[in-house]
Amino acid sequence: MTATPARLAPAARGVIYVHSAPRALCPHVEWAAGRALGRAVNFDWAEQPVLDGCQRAEFYWEGERGTGAAIASALHGWEHLRFEVTEDPSNGSDGARWMHTPDLGIFCAQVDSVGNMVVPEDRIRAAMHHAGTNVLELHRELRLALGQEWDDELDVFRHASDHSPVIWLHKTG
Repeated sequence: MTATPARLAPAARGVIYVHSAPRALCPHVEWAAGRALGRAVNFDWAEQPVLDGCQRAEFYWEGERGTGAAIASALHGWEHLRFEVTEDPSNGSDGARWMHTPDLGIFCAQVDSVGNMVVPEDRIRAAMHHAGTNVLELHRELRLALGQEWDDELDVFRHASDHSPVIWLHKTG
């Protein structure tokens, strides 16, 4: 009698958040994500009320460790695409989060077991060195290390839905 190997749970899982994609790009986004996952995928697309002509989608994925990086790499080449990819922490491995906007490009951060963004010691030391005694510059450097610009730009797309009005605030002065 031969033992059948037990099916192992995927080593990693996460979410793809497509915050805005032009309609014509949607099938290409699915194809790229599917290629990174090694299987065909279909997203449930919905209108993105923040940007006319754009769609939004969320897709939960499972795969090997590093799949989140493969997905983010597959998606970051399109200039009109806003997205986030997460890879949850797993046994023996921290997670990660990738954010992409057309204006800022891609940002990646390590995520610990409870979902906190981790800023490596060397990055903090570099920020302190670059800022010197200038507190405002240190603040700017730390915001950069935390990906604050990406969060700020994506926030309106994250929270927009058919049930919540979008209010655009503009800086003046």
